[in-house]
Amino acid sequence: MSAPPDSAAFLAELRAALSAEAVLSSAEELRPYECDGLSVLRELPLCVVLPTDREGVQAVLRICQRYGVAVVPRGAGTGLSGGARPIRGAVLLSLARLRNILAIDLENRTARVQPGVRNLAISEAARPSGLYYAPDPSSQIACSIGGNVAENSGGVHCLKYGLTVHNILALEVLTAAGEALQIGSQAPDSPGYDLLALMTGSEGLLGVVTECTLRLLPVPEHTLVLLAAFASVVAAAESVSAIIAAGIIPAGLEMMDQLAIEAAEDFVHAGYPRDAAAILLCELDGSAVELKERRQEVEVILQRHGASAIRMAEDAATRLLLWKGRKAAFPAVGRLAPDYYCMDGTIPRQRLAEVLEQIAAWSVEYGLRVANVFHAGDGNLHPLILYDANAEGQLHAAETFGQRILELCVAVGGSVTGEHGVGVEKLDSMCVQFNAAELAQLHRIKYAFDPEGRLNPGKAVPSLHRCAELGAMHVHHGQLPFPELERF
Repeated sequence: MSAPPDSAAFLAELRAALSAEAVLSSAEELRPYECDGLSVLRELPLCVVLPTDREGVQAVLRICQRYGVAVVPRGAGTGLSGGARPIRGAVLLSLARLRNILAIDLENRTARVQPGVRNLAISEAARPSGLYYAPDPSSQIACSIGGNVAENSGGVHCLKYGLTVHNILALEVLTAAGEALQIGSQAPDSPGYDLLALMTGSEGLLGVVTECTLRLLPVPEHTLVLLAAFASVVAAAESVSAIIAAGIIPAGLEMMDQLAIEAAEDFVHAGYPRDAAAILLCELDGSAVELKERRQEVEVILQRHGASAIRMAEDAATRLLLWKGRKAAFPAVGRLAPDYYCMDGTIPRQRLAEVLEQIAAWSVEYGLRVANVFHAGDGNLHPLILYDANAEGQLHAAETFGQRILELCVAVGGSVTGEHGVGVEKLDSMCVQFNAAELAQLHRIKYAFDPEGRLNPGKAVPSLHRCAELGAMHVHHGQLPFPELERF
């Protein structure tokens, strides 16, 4: 992606539309924006723009269209797949200053917010009224709701309450040309195609979200958390399937292996048993009568599958501490090695044990330790591969290891991503997940919304050429199966 022929004039127009301080262009100013949470991928954009309202975002998009400049939308920059990584010659459009909670509608139990609002801030604002916003990514104290929409983020409570897509009602979106679209509504259903679901998880390729209407839920009447320790990862994994098979849907069902347990305990002091090979955190919520019955059922299942110890936390402080350890697992593991490679794949729950055993075998093969932290209830894995980028060959080994994990996820009937998106990190894995016809359809959707291909180019959907070069796509006599899409 190249810069406009007259960059000075282009930057002057942006500053006139916004303000001088809202357009950053020096190398020193751009450096904090050179990557997202996936810090191994770095690049400097042409400039960073920081509008404060929808009209400012619209002005930026229209100026970029006139000059033919690409735009990379960005929320809080906490993403883990390189989706918000800048592109050389492109404008990085930060939505961080659109951070107002516009309205909380108690009658309809909704919140209308701008995209830069932090995930946790929504629940903090609604809690005095007995409401909260359910999706809670581990980065919820920092991540923005606009980024959550772009990645279809989940969190530890997504098993019962769903991902972002299940908790949004409407979006205000600007196209690459700056045209405003109203998608979805507060009604139970909207006429036409489900564009709301299409936009959620589209990683900034189809439009720029400028406003979100979210579903709020009543704070549960009662909540408790069970912590179960196991002598083997396999036993813990099998108990997960057994709980779901029994018809019990916990609010959260999370698993950590021994390396993750030790790291989190050293970091947070949550009271995790260090000698356990794995732990499960099982949160149950509902009425007091329902909780008593469900707790007994879960404890029986855990004991049947070899839980060596089961603890219950009913008071809020203890529950929060147990979850704090889980949500702090990523930064905690960062203390164990100079670098780690965070994977994100999804598998059927019943394949958990065998997949974890294979990851353990590959860990030995590559000589790289792995800490497993994941949403066990819905099969969303987060293996953290520890390595040292300064040690020759270790980065390549970690990337190869990670690719094999994602290929395994697909092989057992899962997906190359659960909630972190594809970005640039999983482009090659997409060639394994989808065939040529399916990728072509994804490119056609992109073309329908962004015919010039200027929104977050090179992200999320690999080119047909790329997959053909990797040998992951059948090419007849050197020709791609969809010539009209060759430019992608």
